[in-house]
Amino acid sequence: MRACILSVSGPELSSAEASYLKELQPWALILMGRSCVSKAQVQKLVDDIWAALERPCLIFIDQEGGRVARLKAPEWPVFPPAANYGALFQASPDDALEACRIGHTLLGHELAELGIHADCSPVVDLPVSGAHDIIGDRAFARDVETIGLLTNAALQGLSDAGVAGVIKHIPGHGRARADSHEELPVVSDSANELDKDFRAFELINHAPMAMTAHILYPEIDPKEPATTSKSLISNIIRKRIGFDGLLMSDDLGMKALGGPLSERAERALSAGCDVVLHCAGFEKDRDAIFAEMREVGNASWELQGKPLERALQAEAASTRKILYSADELRVQFNELMRKGEVTV
Repeated sequence: MRACILSVSGPELSSAEASYLKELQPWALILMGRSCVSKAQVQKLVDDIWAALERPCLIFIDQEGGRVARLKAPEWPVFPPAANYGALFQASPDDALEACRIGHTLLGHELAELGIHADCSPVVDLPVSGAHDIIGDRAFARDVETIGLLTNAALQGLSDAGVAGVIKHIPGHGRARADSHEELPVVSDSANELDKDFRAFELINHAPMAMTAHILYPEIDPKEPATTSKSLISNIIRKRIGFDGLLMSDDLGMKALGGPLSERAERALSAGCDVVLHCAGFEKDRDAIFAEMREVGNASWELQGKPLERALQAEAASTRKILYSADELRVQFNELMRKGEVTV
């Protein structure tokens, strides 16, 4: 298997994509909004991907709730942004933690029914005043301890539905004053300030997977952003934060990273990312998306050694599922969230 997570170019798998997937054998795939039209269509797409690979690989998606949701209404329920749980936490911590857990179980239930067992969520970033609003209400709160508690509840809820969560954007995106989709943010805060961001991730360092931040931290590495920084991944993510799960890059196609996609993939893997992610979020043309997909896939390494071990552990984390009644959970969730007037 190759150390990459690739996307597909549309709502159905083309014959060229199917042939390429069979030949390359990427570790996993991710579905973008362009590939999610209806429940039956997504289920068929997942089945076709598995048939092409001749194995049931992990299928990822970005389904946080709020404005980051690839599965859209009215086909799928609308779930609240993370900040809603944080607001409830101020009034009733116990209710907020239970609502966050149940809400993410319900969200995970929607994914698992489609064959999607990995969610690029929750966000662990600590937002600060003056930062770009790319994070905004995607963050649970503005204090570290609340973020840690709610993130744990969210991951538990996803796990209860048989979905493995991906914490992001390690080691912290909340201070960025630019959108990494458009340019490379530079966070020049002191080591003491950055330590607060790191602490938030430390509280959840047992998560099965984490996604890097395409951000330059000059105090740590003046030349390379986190995704391609060997010193930052080794000294901060692995040692200071203590995260030993699967580390995946954020989307290599984002404008924060420079150079050809093949070089971006090689730099990220050389720096210590276990796998690289390619979404082609900026592209609309299916042929262009497929070309980018091949460039990243061909540049990706074979998945072996410690990265392979972490990948297998991540797969195992997606298989746990408890028995529950989704209808009963919705009643409980809506009752807990009534103060915020948010229901599912």
